Amino acid sequence: MFEEKGITPGEVVEARKHKIADEDAWKLLSSAEEIVVGKGRKYQVFHPASDSKDDILKNCLGRTGNLRAPALKMGKRMIVGFNEDMYQKYL
Repeated sequence: MFEEKGITPGEVVEARKHKIADEDAWKLLSSAEEIVVGKGRKYQVFHPASDSKDDILKNCLGRTGNLRAPALKMGKRMIVGFNEDMYQKYL
Protein backbone atom coordinates (compact mmCIF):
# COMPACT_ATOMS: atom_id res chain seq x y z
CA MET A 1 0.00 0.00 0.00
CA PHE A 2 2.79 2.47 0.84
CA GLU A 3 4.63 1.77 -2.40
CA GLU A 4 1.45 2.35 -4.42
CA LYS A 5 1.11 5.82 -2.88
CA GLY A 6 4.83 6.63 -3.17
CA ILE A 7 5.37 6.70 0.60
CA THR A 8 8.81 5.84 1.95
CA PRO A 9 9.17 5.51 5.73
CA GLY A 10 11.81 7.72 7.32
CA GLU A 11 12.25 5.33 10.24
CA VAL A 12 10.91 1.84 10.92
CA VAL A 13 10.81 0.50 14.48
CA GLU A 14 10.00 -3.15 15.22
CA ALA A 15 7.09 -3.04 17.71
CA ARG A 16 7.95 -6.44 19.21
CA LYS A 17 11.44 -5.27 20.13
CA HIS A 18 10.82 -1.62 21.03
CA LYS A 19 7.82 -1.12 23.31
CA ILE A 20 6.27 2.34 23.68
CA ALA A 21 4.08 2.57 26.78
CA ASP A 22 2.47 5.02 29.19
CA GLU A 23 4.15 8.44 29.26
CA ASP A 24 6.41 7.66 26.26
CA ALA A 25 3.31 6.83 24.23
CA TRP A 26 1.57 10.00 25.43
CA LYS A 27 4.62 12.12 24.57
CA LEU A 28 4.52 10.79 21.01
CA LEU A 29 0.73 11.04 20.68
CA SER A 30 0.40 14.50 22.21
CA SER A 31 2.96 15.88 19.75
CA ALA A 32 0.40 15.33 16.96
CA GLU A 33 -2.43 17.71 16.12
CA GLU A 34 -4.63 14.82 15.02
CA ILE A 35 -4.67 11.13 15.97
CA VAL A 36 -6.57 8.66 13.81
CA VAL A 37 -7.15 5.30 15.49
CA GLY A 38 -8.38 2.24 13.61
CA LYS A 39 -9.97 -0.73 15.34
CA GLY A 40 -11.67 -3.43 13.33
CA ARG A 41 -14.25 -1.92 10.99
CA LYS A 42 -14.24 1.53 12.60
CA TYR A 43 -11.87 4.39 13.12
CA GLN A 44 -11.96 7.47 15.33
CA VAL A 45 -10.25 10.84 15.14
CA PHE A 46 -8.87 12.52 18.27
CA HIS A 47 -7.27 15.91 18.88
CA PRO A 48 -4.90 16.04 21.88
CA ALA A 49 -5.56 19.76 22.34
CA SER A 50 -9.26 19.17 23.05
CA ASP A 51 -9.83 15.45 23.72
CA SER A 52 -9.16 13.65 27.01
CA LYS A 53 -5.74 12.10 27.52
CA ASP A 54 -7.44 9.07 29.09
CA ASP A 55 -9.75 8.57 26.07
CA ILE A 56 -6.85 8.85 23.65
CA LEU A 57 -4.65 6.41 25.58
CA LYS A 58 -7.55 3.98 26.07
CA ASN A 59 -7.94 3.78 22.29
CA CYS A 60 -4.25 3.89 21.32
CA LEU A 61 -2.78 1.43 23.83
CA GLY A 62 -3.31 -2.29 23.52
CA ARG A 63 -4.21 -4.63 26.36
CA THR A 64 -0.50 -4.95 27.26
CA GLY A 65 -0.30 -1.18 27.78
CA ASN A 66 1.89 -0.58 24.74
CA LEU A 67 1.17 1.62 21.74
CA ARG A 68 -0.84 -0.40 19.23
CA ALA A 69 0.80 -1.27 15.95
CA PRO A 70 1.09 -0.19 13.30
CA ALA A 71 1.66 3.39 14.40
CA LEU A 72 2.63 5.96 11.80
CA LYS A 73 3.64 9.56 12.30
CA MET A 74 2.99 11.59 9.20
CA GLY A 75 3.68 15.27 9.72
CA LYS A 76 1.29 16.50 12.43
CA ARG A 77 -0.90 13.37 12.23
CA MET A 78 -0.54 10.02 14.03
CA ILE A 79 -2.22 6.96 12.57
CA VAL A 80 -2.58 4.09 15.06
CA GLY A 81 -3.91 0.60 14.41
CA PHE A 82 -5.31 -0.69 11.16
CA ASN A 83 -8.49 -0.09 9.24
CA GLU A 84 -8.60 -0.33 5.44
CA ASP A 85 -10.97 2.65 5.02
CA MET A 86 -8.84 4.75 7.36
CA TYR A 87 -5.69 3.98 5.38
CA GLN A 88 -7.44 4.77 2.07
CA LYS A 89 -8.56 8.15 3.43
CA TYR A 90 -5.49 9.27 5.38
CA LEU A 91 -2.55 7.92 3.39
